[in-house]
Amino acid sequence: MATTPSLSLTHRPQIPYPTCSKPPLSQKPHKKPLLVLHKPTFPPLLFSFPFPLNLNSPSNPPRFHPLHDSLNDNFVENMENPTNFLLSNAQSRQILSPESAPRLFIQEPSWISALFLKGVYKMANRTVKIEHKEIEKRKYNLLRRRQVKEETEAWEKRVEEYRELEKEMLEKKLAPNLPYVKGLFLGWFEPLRDAIAREQKVQKGKSKNRRAAYAPHIDLLPADKMAVIVMHKMMGLIMGAGEDGFVQVVQAAVQIGVAIEQEVRIHNFLEKTKNHQRKQIIDEVQGVSKEKEILRKRVNSLIKRRRLTEVKKLVKNEEIKPWGRDAQAKLGSRLLELLTETAYVQPPIDQSGDSPPDIRPAFRHKFKTISRDPKQKIKKRYGIIECDPLLLSGLDNPAGLDNPAKHMLIPYIPMLVPPKKWKGYDNGGYLFLPSYVMRTHGSRKQQDALKGVHVKNMQKVFEALDTLGSTKWRVNKKVFAVVEGIWASGGNIAGLVDRNDIPIPEKPPSEDSTEIQEWKWSVRKANKINRERHSQRCDTELKLSVARKMENEEGFYYPHNLDFRGRAYPMHPHLNHLGNDLCRGVLEFAEGRPLGRSGLHWLKIHLANLYSGGVGKLSHDGRLAFVDNHLDEIFDSAENPINGNRWWLTAEDPFQCLAACINLSEALKSSSPHSVLSYLPIHQDGSCNGLQHYAALGRDSLEAAAVNLVAGEKPADVYSEIAVRVHNIMKRDSNKDPATNPNALLAKLLIDQVDRKLVKQTVMTSVYGVTFVGAREQIERRLEEKGQITDDRVLFAAACYTAKVTLAALGELFQAARSIMGWLGDCAKVIASENQPVRWKTPLGLPVLQPYHKSERYF
Repeated sequence: MATTPSLSLTHRPQIPYPTCSKPPLSQKPHKKPLLVLHKPTFPPLLFSFPFPLNLNSPSNPPRFHPLHDSLNDNFVENMENPTNFLLSNAQSRQILSPESAPRLFIQEPSWISALFLKGVYKMANRTVKIEHKEIEKRKYNLLRRRQVKEETEAWEKRVEEYRELEKEMLEKKLAPNLPYVKGLFLGWFEPLRDAIAREQKVQKGKSKNRRAAYAPHIDLLPADKMAVIVMHKMMGLIMGAGEDGFVQVVQAAVQIGVAIEQEVRIHNFLEKTKNHQRKQIIDEVQGVSKEKEILRKRVNSLIKRRRLTEVKKLVKNEEIKPWGRDAQAKLGSRLLELLTETAYVQPPIDQSGDSPPDIRPAFRHKFKTISRDPKQKIKKRYGIIECDPLLLSGLDNPAGLDNPAKHMLIPYIPMLVPPKKWKGYDNGGYLFLPSYVMRTHGSRKQQDALKGVHVKNMQKVFEALDTLGSTKWRVNKKVFAVVEGIWASGGNIAGLVDRNDIPIPEKPPSEDSTEIQEWKWSVRKANKINRERHSQRCDTELKLSVARKMENEEGFYYPHNLDFRGRAYPMHPHLNHLGNDLCRGVLEFAEGRPLGRSGLHWLKIHLANLYSGGVGKLSHDGRLAFVDNHLDEIFDSAENPINGNRWWLTAEDPFQCLAACINLSEALKSSSPHSVLSYLPIHQDGSCNGLQHYAALGRDSLEAAAVNLVAGEKPADVYSEIAVRVHNIMKRDSNKDPATNPNALLAKLLIDQVDRKLVKQTVMTSVYGVTFVGAREQIERRLEEKGQITDDRVLFAAACYTAKVTLAALGELFQAARSIMGWLGDCAKVIASENQPVRWKTPLGLPVLQPYHKSERYF
């Protein structure tokens, strides 16, 4: 029979313990950390415990040394390795001196140690997370301050720059050695600034009823800042003018007026809120000084707390109302007039000392007859601004180019922090730059329709734009280095334009009228090509300028807004992910993801799609086999893109193909391909979206299959289908007698030139109402690129014939789409007959209003 052991202690109570069938705990080996309990001192009472205890302990009980973690500085490492908390048997057997106080040791349950470690881990993780959040917060605040400065102080920095250059020039009595564009701006700055200052003074001295319509606005900014804005905006418009080489006066005036209004708002805001930069504030009106002082204090308090939205609302009551297009155009027109009167260019000084210097106006105002629609009977005369050819040649001269775009102030560049969330028509996007949820192009009806919709009904639209805007991008440095190398060596490969013009043919010595006429045609053609190249060079420079500016940033964001149909676009116009192959190849996601098995699979398919040349129309297995068969070329392209075999240059989208080659090469050469991080964006597109919509509206299964609305083993290609039909029609015409059918000769000439690319643009734009003339121009450009037809007259006739055949083939294949297009056109005519625009509401609640209208003269 079990007995209840007891322990007799001097001046201590007797403690009885009941028996139990389980073995005593003291007989088990110590595998867990021990809980050390000092012998308590109790009053003379009797206590009973429901568990057995073997008290046959030695007279000198063991005492343990302190645990490792209390002596070790690497506490976090010890936490991660629980064995550091355990004691060895040797340590557990160490006996203290007899004089030490006796102690009672009881092994703790396992759950105590688990809870202890879990708590320590939680505390450590919480500390790390707090520190990480603090670091991220400091980084965000730094980037936000940079973004605010970029939006609010950009023009002021340019003004200070020109002031310093002007001061340097006066002190040294010598023009500083500047890049071409900056030298032009410096030469224009002082005369334009003085002219604006005189105009401001003149308008201020007139009575109210005699002032010009732009007088209330021309005095709202300092003259030097206005001069800088006018110069940069005008040069930016000229660089993006396209092959025509001119800008319409109305377009230029409105853009300048809009830029001035934006800067006026920012200027007023900073003047009213940055009290900490000023020592004293003197009120012009004493009667409201106290009220204004309260407002300023409130604004300063909000600024310190970075509550910029509340600041804007508070100051909004004191801001001027929106100017409107009329006021913007009038102010812009006057400033544009002052620029044309004060800006001059001069060729290099290589003339004889006796001849006067050749100084020419940099910009000229002319009238030009322009017809937006070739079928329109009455052509309109528009005022245009064209720049002197010397200005364009200076921009294009490789020796003096020095990246002119980098000296241009490009507004609405990508943001360093996520954009403001959209909450209204003009509330979202950039922090300070005026941002509107839709590009209405001045359409008051569209603006009123948007403002009339409750914010809750637009929530889905806002969320979609916020999602696009919060995507973080960065520059793909490996691809960008290749682009810079090609561009520095003259371009003309990988889709980049040639940086050199083609020579202008010299006039033949003969007086033969036929030769003279051919020479005139060739000169006209060379000038046209050079204008196109100039436009493309400017466009490329603007894109590369933005890439250079953002190259070393950790990431950046693109605020998005909508066109009037509800399609989302980045607000920055030059380098964005919806651009051409150059833009898409240079950009990548800032946040990567492991490829995984499916990611590696789709990366190969993506590479095959980019290579194209018919590869993209193979089955998935066929595309995978294509990539596997070209791994050597892919590795060579990734490792040595410039001096290697250059296989990537044979792709239809070379820079995107190069980016994919680099990513795939990294994955396949890794010991764990599926865990390699990929930052590559995969662009997906529909198969002729317009025809897809019409096929779905008409429930036509044949048309749906042609545009991949019906699943198939291989992707259908509507462009190839139309090309086959065009080829068959031309083959049939080529067999006819040329005497009775004049198209027979053209058919024989063109039959070997018909391919997918020849008809693609015409098929794509057919659903958007492309006319015969538009189709002819599209096809003429494609035939010109092929270079097999050199005679311009034959080229024109061939383009007319091909356009006619292409539109006929489209009508055969998409009869239902044509019928629906006709029905919608009839609906639009009925609505227009009531003098109303066509309008509808999208499923997401966005009101859409067609801005098209036809203006006529009434006598």
